[in-house]
Amino acid sequence: MGNWFMSVECDLGWVDTHCHLDAAEFGQHAARERQRAAQAGVRCCVLPAVSVQTFDAVRRLAHAHGDGYCLGVHPLYVADAADDALACLERALQQHIDDPHLLAVGEIGLDFFVPELCREPLRAKQIAFFKAQLALARRFDLPVVLHSRRAEDAVHAHLRAALPGAGRWRGIAHAFSGSQQQAASIVALGMKLGFGGAATFERATRLRSLLRAVDVHSIVVETDAPDIAPQWLYVQAHARESGQAQGVNSPSELPRIGAVLASLRDTPVDEFARATCINACEALPRLAALLGTAGAVAQHAH
Repeated sequence: MGNWFMSVECDLGWVDTHCHLDAAEFGQHAARERQRAAQAGVRCCVLPAVSVQTFDAVRRLAHAHGDGYCLGVHPLYVADAADDALACLERALQQHIDDPHLLAVGEIGLDFFVPELCREPLRAKQIAFFKAQLALARRFDLPVVLHSRRAEDAVHAHLRAALPGAGRWRGIAHAFSGSQQQAASIVALGMKLGFGGAATFERATRLRSLLRAVDVHSIVVETDAPDIAPQWLYVQAHARESGQAQGVNSPSELPRIGAVLASLRDTPVDEFARATCINACEALPRLAALLGTAGAVAQHAH
């Protein structure tokens, strides 16, 4: 591994590039969870919206804690999206485009894992929403935060189709779990790859191999809290059947998750934290100003 990031003088800390702090699992305790994360060393969280109904919540939480937010309609929420959802997104982007906490259009993408979303008319509807939101991202010159389950090739094709000429994207392929070839294709478009709790499981051999194989410049870290719990929070099915509750992931888990990912790459934890923070700022350029590290990040951008 190169030492391209070693001369950054400040301690950039951890950035949770994907955290649903507005989720019902946190409820009235969102501020407490964010404080726990800060005490654990998480400098900033990125809060993606999943529906029009969550736009105000993510923006309010981001402003309250110095974090960033994204606006978009998640593919799992497309089925229930109102006819004017895309128009509402367009208006919200127009209204808040000058807000330094607005980092990207997201969480958007395709989900071909859920059976009903693979059948018409929902398959066509989620594709139409994805294409429209990519067009909005280009119009407002914003990065994208992507969701993709069993849809990596389709997501890549739509990203390519939305690019003007030899343009490139900025953004993050959240919870990436595709092949090394698919990873290379998405990175070639300018995207970073999000890794989190799923890679902490010893049985996740393919994902761990991918994490080791990709270039450090391509990696950002995330929790997807309250989802994708790391191995130490996961409760086996037999235990759940006996009444034990599933562990709830939290942004405060990010440093421990990051330490596991660093060890899998045989990288010192502080180097990995610094590298992934800089990568996050490259993927989401407005993030650097929130961290107060715009100069350092610009100096070491590649």
